[in-house]
Amino acid sequence: MSIKRLARLGFRIGLVMLLATTAQALPILSEVYYDAPGSDDGQTFVELAGVAGTSLEGFVLEGVNGSNGVVGPSILLSGSINQDGLFVVADRMSDGTSLVVGADLLANFDFQNGPDSIVLRQGAVVLDAIGYGVFGPSEFFAGEGMAAPDVSAGSSLARVFANVDSDDNASDFVVLTTPTPGVADFSPVPEPGAALLLGLGLFGLAAGGPKRLH
Repeated sequence: MSIKRLARLGFRIGLVMLLATTAQALPILSEVYYDAPGSDDGQTFVELAGVAGTSLEGFVLEGVNGSNGVVGPSILLSGSINQDGLFVVADRMSDGTSLVVGADLLANFDFQNGPDSIVLRQGAVVLDAIGYGVFGPSEFFAGEGMAAPDVSAGSSLARVFANVDSDDNASDFVVLTTPTPGVADFSPVPEPGAALLLGLGLFGLAAGGPKRLH
């Protein structure tokens, strides 16, 4: 491969890494547990992943009914992403407590079994969404790409890597037979500065290298 082609490839790789890393800086849905055995009260949760310290003030979690597109429940978030990169929103029981250990925010909600969707938005901007279950032609899918499966009671849907979002629910999420609120696997992401410097360095090498004599 010529130096110029290598430079172009390196520059594109660096740019893609930079853009991908920036995209992952947004909070995203990392695990959802919506169907507990027996009663869901105080057991269900939604886990978010993002950059530690990111404020969640003004962010909203909401359900979208698969049968008619009706929005609800709607949960106004507060607080910030923990140092481990995770934030757990858990269902609150009538006594003000939750059975989800270590939850960061308690709210009264009950997301339905599939086909349904859960959306994370900031204002009118949708940051992330997951749709789960089998959606018929007349049903409302508010997720990304293809839907994740609808899990059986006691299982959750979790990202393969909490900080990697390909915009396809079927590829990004797997079924966990044991839910793991506040615990997740992260994929190492190259620092954007290093990736960009790699691309720019190779580009500069080609641009400033020896010229062919005619």
